[in-house]
Amino acid sequence: MWEHVQQTVKFINDKINFKPEYGVILGSGLGSFTDDIQIEHTLPYDQIPNFPVSTVEGHKGALVFGTIGAKKVVAMQGRFHYYEGYDMKQVTFPVRVMKYLGVEKLIVSNASGGVNPNYKVGSIVAITDHINLMPEHPLRGKNERQFGPRFVNMSEPYSRQMIHTAKEIAREFGIDLKQGVYLGLQGPTFETLAEYRMVKALGGDCVGMSTVPEVIVARHMELETFGISVITDMGDEASIGTITHQEVLEAAKTAEPKVRKIIAELIKRY
Repeated sequence: MWEHVQQTVKFINDKINFKPEYGVILGSGLGSFTDDIQIEHTLPYDQIPNFPVSTVEGHKGALVFGTIGAKKVVAMQGRFHYYEGYDMKQVTFPVRVMKYLGVEKLIVSNASGGVNPNYKVGSIVAITDHINLMPEHPLRGKNERQFGPRFVNMSEPYSRQMIHTAKEIAREFGIDLKQGVYLGLQGPTFETLAEYRMVKALGGDCVGMSTVPEVIVARHMELETFGISVITDMGDEASIGTITHQEVLEAAKTAEPKVRKIIAELIKRY
């Protein structure tokens, strides 16, 4: 892994002279955030050595380098999922590359199903914590100490200070930013009604198929991390029978301008 990361970082550095401070991972329906970036370079995944290729509709598949305000940023237009057939080391490989490109802070976004009754379709949630129920752990196997310690402290996976700043931004712009715990499952099936009830019973407020492994690896390398989720369906009897991936994309797109505002202002101010 160490050698592959260094090979990929060298390839990117040879292509572009750019050291980002912020990394951003864009989830389903949120790819237009790159319109807020003063773009300097774009590298498609299929041109980057050792990179997987995103196979999910709504994930464009490129690294975008540029600036937001005075901050240098690299954004992933599309992420990788365990359910696509990749192992967790492949899923999280780009996070490791971001670290050695210079990234110090990571922002992850996603679309998720809500079980908190205070949520509705289109709600925006700052992730305060997560529950990992995915079947493979991204740090399983021999630990490479260049990346981080064998046992990682996960008492604050999502930066409290970044959440505080995001809440201030949301209040300033009149955005209803909720908070909640994200539970990660393998997918790709949407949850059954019984599974939604399980998520709620276990203490989750929303559930999805990404983010958790990326955040674990980010914390392994001491990247300060902020997570934000758009609720694209509700796991209740009234709505569970109708959800499709296209509806998820459409719901995320409706909330996208508010999510973009929060992320862009957070990068400028924090």
